Amino acid sequence: MPYKSIENIFNPPAHHWVGDGFKVNNFIPGVVPMERISPFVMLDYGAITYFPPSQKPKGVGSHPHRGFETVTIAYKGKVAHHDSRGNSGIISEGDVQWMTAGSGILHKEYHEQEFSKAGGDFSMVQLWVNLPAKDKMTEPKYQAITKDKIIRIELDNSKVVISLIAGEFMEKTGPAFTFSPITLFSVNLQKDTEFEFELPTDFNTALLVLEGGVEINTAQTATQNQMVLLQNNGHKIKLKATQNSVILVLSGKPLNEPIVSYGPFLMNTKQEIIQAIEDFNAGKFGELE
Repeated sequence: MPYKSIENIFNPPAHHWVGDGFKVNNFIPGVVPMERISPFVMLDYGAITYFPPSQKPKGVGSHPHRGFETVTIAYKGKVAHHDSRGNSGIISEGDVQWMTAGSGILHKEYHEQEFSKAGGDFSMVQLWVNLPAKDKMTEPKYQAITKDKIIRIELDNSKVVISLIAGEFMEKTGPAFTFSPITLFSVNLQKDTEFEFELPTDFNTALLVLEGGVEINTAQTATQNQMVLLQNNGHKIKLKATQNSVILVLSGKPLNEPIVSYGPFLMNTKQEIIQAIEDFNAGKFGELE
């Protein structure tokens, strides 16, 4: 079968707050188990939310990570961040921050100061991408992928605009370095526009509809804030926009390794989780107020 079949279309689960600055729907592992969509182990979707002006930036305080990567994609608003290694920065609309937590880091994220003072619409996606066992304890690092670094592909007189973040797609290569094969991009489609593309059959693949709605493989339609899980039984996907739409496409080769998670730690064995907790309590992740 050439086309990837639709396994399920999920409505967003009930939202929850991460700190006081991020109102999110947790699709992974909230409705799709991390084992099913490996190497993606978390997807928090912050649909468009208006934040009124605030003198104190909202966000989430210092917290640890080990064993995976966080990928923050900014659609509306601005996020600032600091970590225990002295890194800091601002993620603006159209930017992506790819943080490799690796062996361990403390991190905090909050609304950028000027955005906070002005208020406005805010929308982000944060993915957690698992690291292969051999790379779990790699040195932490950042990839600050600003909008101008993201590969832009325009088709059909700009009725299809692809923003390629990672992986090989349509003979282009996204700017993000990844530890395992991943294809990650956003696509803007004008109403009634069709877009057919290919991804490897064995890649776990999902679509997140951020705006609008799309008919998938002439079979079913997904609308704003829904997530589509596709089966690993083909290599083609055909989208037709029922209205002007924005879709995030995430696809990756499964790691097929044991997953043991505990809060902000993601390892391969229970003993490695215990070690992560001990290292965190011993201050080995550094300090961050």
